[in-house]
Amino acid sequence: MDQKIIERLQAICGEKYVFVQDDDVSRYLYDETEELVRPEAEPDCVVVRPGTNEEVSEILKLANEMLFPVIPRGGGTGACGAVIPTQPSVIMSMERFDKILEVDKIGMMVTAQTGVTLYQLNEYLDKEVHELYFPCHPGDEGAQLGGLAVENAGGVRAVKHGIMRSYVKGLKVCLPSGEIVQLGGKLLKNNMGYDLMHLIVGSEGTLCVVLEVTFKLHPRLEHTGTMVMSFANPKDAVNCVSAVQVAGIVPLAVEYMDRSIALKTGEEISKTWPLKDEGKVDIIYMLEGKDEDEVYDTAEKIDAISSENGAINCIIAESKKDQKTILDIRSAMYEVFKPYFVDSLDTAVPVCHVNELLADFDEIAKKYGSTTPRVGHVADGNFHNFILRDEEGNVPSWADDMRKDFYEAALKYGGTITAEHGTGKTRKPYMNLQYSPTVMQIMKGIKHAFDPNNILNPGCVFD
Repeated sequence: MDQKIIERLQAICGEKYVFVQDDDVSRYLYDETEELVRPEAEPDCVVVRPGTNEEVSEILKLANEMLFPVIPRGGGTGACGAVIPTQPSVIMSMERFDKILEVDKIGMMVTAQTGVTLYQLNEYLDKEVHELYFPCHPGDEGAQLGGLAVENAGGVRAVKHGIMRSYVKGLKVCLPSGEIVQLGGKLLKNNMGYDLMHLIVGSEGTLCVVLEVTFKLHPRLEHTGTMVMSFANPKDAVNCVSAVQVAGIVPLAVEYMDRSIALKTGEEISKTWPLKDEGKVDIIYMLEGKDEDEVYDTAEKIDAISSENGAINCIIAESKKDQKTILDIRSAMYEVFKPYFVDSLDTAVPVCHVNELLADFDEIAKKYGSTTPRVGHVADGNFHNFILRDEEGNVPSWADDMRKDFYEAALKYGGTITAEHGTGKTRKPYMNLQYSPTVMQIMKGIKHAFDPNNILNPGCVFD
């Protein structure tokens, strides 16, 4: 990296917050994207950790003056390679932006700086604002709030409370020009002009740098419950989930797991999966209510509907310990299976087509002489199925062909290539499968309107 750039950055932020040594830079080069599909990081980078809005503004003004790339970075928990630099860049880590600024109890909103982690927010609300909570939980509590917004994170609770877009009410951002603007706020309604705020949500650091976020909170329901039921095949499991929804029951979360995944994960983390019957597929329901009676009443209704729709067995976790065992196994699945797969896909379809999608998954895997283990947020149509490594632990020659087949299967049902992980640099080559040249050109025009010099995260989503 040009020494003049380093000196100018030091003048803006102070030498203490500009890192150039390999050991300091290396931990900022990758995110949680699978090793076998992520792009190789360019090590010739500088890491800068601004501490004020004005410092962010000055860095972006400098980038436009000297035409170097800037990659805004949150907690590095993303899974699409969005923050991996592929050319010499300035990596702007937002970790010093770590203050919760305001909780509006009347409006049920929280405003925080972009670098506050999900863990910090939840801990603060637990202790200081116990009657409200932030339901969205995409998995890793080290994720930073600004990163959650620009990745439009999802997670297991989307079926009831929606994805990140449902929570974002306001964003203070620094545009690539260095100008700081407020988009949205604490309003529940705002119909003036184009909705630029929601254009930022999901933009993956390509349009601006988020400085502050305002999120909608929800009343905390004190009592929770977890239940698991088994099915002989995916079709019965999916049909049962649909029957529960049609009955007007909206659980906190509804998770699909292949039994083989549940058993293997439990074994690896020394916990016992509660179901031992002949079932091949298990459905996890997470429930919440204002009291125990409401939770148990909902559980009994789900149990009755399931019994009428092919369930083999049903277990209601009676204690917090039993609930934790089930949820720990579900949460650990990704890390347990990471050494065995090339890629964990993120497709989604309208819920009315989930059965067709899963049948196509099996046919595609059979075509390549493989299998495709899967888990899914079944009630919102989003599945994570694996492309497995070969027997030597390498990428099979047909892996990309299989990936495209999976994508095309989702798209033919009106689905998407990525429902929550994002486009980033790993899904970018497949955008033309989902979007027409006209739509792609409109997106490129939006990028150019925000960032004419292409300084923010080049190579991510668009060149």
